[in-house]
Amino acid sequence: MSTTNDTHGKVDQATGVSTTGHEWDGISELNNPLPRWWLWVWYACIVWAIGYWILYPAWPLVSSATPGLLGWHSRSAVAVQIADLNAIRSESAAKLANASLEQIEQTPALLSLARAQGRVAFADNCAPCHGAGGGGATGFPNLNDDDWLWGGSLEQIQQTIEHGIRANDPDTRQGNMPAFGKDGILQKPEISAVADYVRTLSGIAKPGADYDKGKEVFASNCAACHGDDGKGNQEMGAPNLTDGIWLYGSDKATIEYGVINGRGNVMPSWHARLDPTTIKALTVYVHSLGGGR
Repeated sequence: MSTTNDTHGKVDQATGVSTTGHEWDGISELNNPLPRWWLWVWYACIVWAIGYWILYPAWPLVSSATPGLLGWHSRSAVAVQIADLNAIRSESAAKLANASLEQIEQTPALLSLARAQGRVAFADNCAPCHGAGGGGATGFPNLNDDDWLWGGSLEQIQQTIEHGIRANDPDTRQGNMPAFGKDGILQKPEISAVADYVRTLSGIAKPGADYDKGKEVFASNCAACHGDDGKGNQEMGAPNLTDGIWLYGSDKATIEYGVINGRGNVMPSWHARLDPTTIKALTVYVHSLGGGR
């Protein structure tokens, strides 16, 4: 290794360019200056950066930053852009706001507008739980089918969106499934029997030796909410146990878990976050996914 300067001023025979005098392992550095245009662009960038520092917020301080001579702020700029967008949308938004849900459904132009606006609101607020296409997941209902816990009419969907399910809202929908096992209401043999019985209601299992016992337990503890026939009650959010659509799963272990620990998922109320027009558009969009009644 050599870092001597004894080659400074020498001309590289291969390129005809003089060297800088730097050498490492026999490799010399050619003395190729930057092109003039590159230097001028670099100088211009320096001047532009200095101007930017002076005109716009740039230098961080203890609790803020230098404001800049123009007084520009990104939040203020976004607020102006949102205001401009709302002004553009004001006419169509007024039509949606003044129309009833039924009128929107019956007016193709309003229906198309509501679906477009509702699709965006759904993606921003509902998709994390219900999925991008409304297909749901374990514990989160599928909005594409016609199996509704709290009703699938336009008015019922709007009520659910506005006030949520078991949410911190005085008008929210309430309906908790008791923890029959945890609270000591039912014992293990009874829980096993009623789980087997419930599975027969939708035809996924055949009646077994404990069928009569399970039916008796169901009649005494479950029928008050799910109905004598197991078809559920939308006033209480009690699911239909006969249709083969399961929110948490249809295997015996999952059903037993629900009987032992109860069920009570929460859906937030959205009236404080979304304006009435957006909720109306979201209602129409969810209703149009395929399962609305």
